[in-house]
Amino acid sequence: MPESDTVHLALRFVNEINRHDLDSLSALLTEDHVFVDALGQEIRGKARTRDAWAEYFRLFPDYHCGVKEWFQNGRVVAMFGTASGTFAVGGELPAERRWRIPAAWRAVVRDHLIALWQVYADNEPVWKAMGAKRY
Repeated sequence: MPESDTVHLALRFVNEINRHDLDSLSALLTEDHVFVDALGQEIRGKARTRDAWAEYFRLFPDYHCGVKEWFQNGRVVAMFGTASGTFAVGGELPAERRWRIPAAWRAVVRDHLIALWQVYADNEPVWKAMGAKRY
């Protein structure tokens, strides 16, 4: 796979996340896909990852990855920017539940699909927006 195709695929995946298109997003995952969240917790498998994204989009209906820069090393693409969203409360998106944080993502590409997606971010502002005591 040419280097430009690897970067293009990673950025396409970000686009599908931003569109909240579960079918298109899932179509870009390997069957043995691994998702690693900012706390190091793993979700394994395409179907489980799709379900996790569906739940995340339910919690944060306006979730968005704002990629500003990216770098590539072979099959690995590192992206840097911001993540943002609003914790939904009763179907509403109250301004006090909005968050925006610096974030980075690592994509590992295999056979023209995303084999691993890893998020790096400080989740404290997200937990605060949710009213959670986890921070």
